Amino acid sequence: MFIGHFALGLAAKRATPRLSLALLFAAAQLADLLWPLLVAIGLEQVRIDPGNTAVTPLDFVSYPYSHSLALLILWAGLFAWVFAPSHSRRAFAVLALLVVSHWVLDYVTHRPDMPLYPGGPKLGLGLWNSRAATVAVEVPMYLAGLWFYFSATRPRDGVGRWAFGLLAATLLIIYAGNLMGPPPPSVSALWQVAIGGSILILFWSWWADRHRDVR
Repeated sequence: MFIGHFALGLAAKRATPRLSLALLFAAAQLADLLWPLLVAIGLEQVRIDPGNTAVTPLDFVSYPYSHSLALLILWAGLFAWVFAPSHSRRAFAVLALLVVSHWVLDYVTHRPDMPLYPGGPKLGLGLWNSRAATVAVEVPMYLAGLWFYFSATRPRDGVGRWAFGLLAATLLIIYAGNLMGPPPPSVSALWQVAIGGSILILFWSWWADRHRDVR
């Protein structure tokens, strides 16, 4: 899942309006922020395999440290402990749940390659076997996430209006490119683009969100 993770980050702004959207995105996407780094240093493996599913040409051979349920529960506690304001139990809970939600959404979309724990059984419902079903689930989720975000914030100036609008459109364009574009030319190109794209989206979301006020 791609924009479904961002959808939860957007929706969480209504529950924790004082937290930066970038932080909410980072929580929802923590597994995918760790994954390219671990692939780059050889701790996790992925293979380019066009036709692996209808949605992605990637075969996630091994990603127990970034994507197993047990490790994500651990990362959730650490992430929330570091970034949640010390006085806010709600912020702690929201950040921790966003981190763990990544496994839940990927469990729905992936074929059975989502580990419960390193070396443990792998699960997955395989929504990615149908492109139409994947779009039918993710796009409404994303639109709902945008609605929750808009109900919690309002633009302070033109940056808050247009920078956020362009970010929302860019995420949809990236999603369409992932669905219809060619497979990556190499694993190294894959993790390099993933790292660069993640940095860009986090910075962009932080900047746009700073120019919006809580309703």
